[in-house]
Amino acid sequence: MRTLLAQMQENLKLIVQTLPNSPGVYQYYDKTGKILYIGKAKNLKKRVSSYFTKTHDSGKTRLLVSKIADIQTIVVDTEFDALLLENNLIKKYLPKYNVMLRDDKTYPWICIKNEAFPRVFKTRKLIKDGSEYFGPYASVLILNALLDLIKEIYPLRTCNYDLRPKNIEAGKFKVCLEYHIGNCLGPCEGFQSEENYDKNIQAVREIIKGNYNDAIRYMTDLMQDMAAKLDFETAQSIKEKIDLVKNHQAKSTVVSPTIGNVDVFSIISDETSAYVNFLRVNNGAIIQSHTLELKKKLDESNEELLEEAIVEILERFGRHSKEIFLSIPLELEIPDIKISVPQIGDKKRLVELSERNAKYYRLEQLKQIKIVDPDRHTNRIMAQMKKDLRMPVEPRHIEGFDNSNIQGTHPVSACVVFKDGKPSKKDYRIFNVKTVEGPDDFATMEEVIYRRYKRVLEEEGELPQLILIDGGKGQLSAALKSIDKLGLRGKVTVIGIAKKLEEIFFPGDSIPLYLDKTSETLKVLQHVRNESHRFGISKHRNRRSKSSFNSELEGIPGVGEKTIQELLRKFKSVKRIKSATKEELAEVVGNSRAEKILNFFSNRE
Repeated sequence: MRTLLAQMQENLKLIVQTLPNSPGVYQYYDKTGKILYIGKAKNLKKRVSSYFTKTHDSGKTRLLVSKIADIQTIVVDTEFDALLLENNLIKKYLPKYNVMLRDDKTYPWICIKNEAFPRVFKTRKLIKDGSEYFGPYASVLILNALLDLIKEIYPLRTCNYDLRPKNIEAGKFKVCLEYHIGNCLGPCEGFQSEENYDKNIQAVREIIKGNYNDAIRYMTDLMQDMAAKLDFETAQSIKEKIDLVKNHQAKSTVVSPTIGNVDVFSIISDETSAYVNFLRVNNGAIIQSHTLELKKKLDESNEELLEEAIVEILERFGRHSKEIFLSIPLELEIPDIKISVPQIGDKKRLVELSERNAKYYRLEQLKQIKIVDPDRHTNRIMAQMKKDLRMPVEPRHIEGFDNSNIQGTHPVSACVVFKDGKPSKKDYRIFNVKTVEGPDDFATMEEVIYRRYKRVLEEEGELPQLILIDGGKGQLSAALKSIDKLGLRGKVTVIGIAKKLEEIFFPGDSIPLYLDKTSETLKVLQHVRNESHRFGISKHRNRRSKSSFNSELEGIPGVGEKTIQELLRKFKSVKRIKSATKEELAEVVGNSRAEKILNFFSNRE
């Protein structure tokens, strides 16, 4: 009799075999009928089959596949239709294994109110009353600067009166202070016609969209008309407003006004999240900027995540541009929109600007997480280190080694311990080298590594997941000799880090790994290396100082180690012993020895 599990597997196999080679959306269900995951595909049969025929590196993906009990699909005409449908279904059902779209901020918009003599103002609420909304703006400073510019150029009302013609004709309203100081032309009393006011609103609309040329052309014609009428004061006032617009346009221009209208998308990611930045550009000026964080669930690729984000953002902000620039290539087609990855020139610099915005947003988020949720911050770094250093486990316990000696004298080796990426100073150890004569860095490393982990094994202590050797291939090879003697190869990861180029060396690999200078993995390794160097140098100096300190007193005839200890306990330093009188010395060591001490220092001088 077949088990229930076998029946489920046979059912899934049959479903996969009969799937169409068409674009569409697939939905995975568990045995209780709950949706686990929703995905889109250019070819449903190939995409769904890959879940059951491939060996998945991600443990989360393997877990998902093990829970699938049923599959349902929806066939659509194009891949872009599948993207839109997938996005809507994810929002509706919130499946456990899908990417989480994290965006809890309410960004401000500019509203042109649907009313007679429309007001223009900032709002965080979108009301479906026919009003026009422009945004959202990630920066309130940019939005306020734009509103200030509009207010400076165009006198618009700020009151909330109902300025329909019948109310104005009935004389229901009186002009306010804004009229008397020149910020409003008094439409409430009929001093400004609705036609004239609407011309200003149209110009405002174009400025918000980034189309400054029409506004400049309109004001230039008006300025010349005023000058022809010998109204030079008004003409000068208009000229100043033209300069304001041109100045704002210069500050807003990203690369070149010839770029036209375009949407820009870029993505950066780490082990747990991806960050997609969106820029909307009109006539070379950025009029919108937004960054979306996507929480990874199944080790999704950047391509998959960027597709998810593009659909989400275009649904939220609308499709107004006929061209899209991307930071990475995608096999994505959107009707009537050209998609490209710029390689050179102003377009490439525009994509780089978007990437910088994404990186900045990520850094800000990580800073907040470090303060609010330090455990999450630590977990993310540990996961990233595991991936970067090709480790089987996260390096929660790291030990770093560095040797210190000057011309072979007083050699010591420092061992520092890091727990969860932070120094654990109570576990630091210093080793006085016993078997090595002269400045032999390799032999010193071999001795110290052997002594350290032989004792850990004898005492059944905790082995680190990662051992970091300060040095290149030579020091790493020396350390590995001791690791092999103790039978620890494969139980711990051992790597070397060279100072000059920050090269990371792995056992048996002649080609070093170069991590990005801003990599958090590299920063942790540098911290371990620098801390082992600092600790080793400080202990080495103490040993040298103590040695030279004692040797000066040990040269006095008739004065032994016990007498030296008594003198130092009383006088604290050699300098004070030298300047002491015979009587002061005699109180500690007697007259005979006091005489010998005085004669010794007197003869040396």
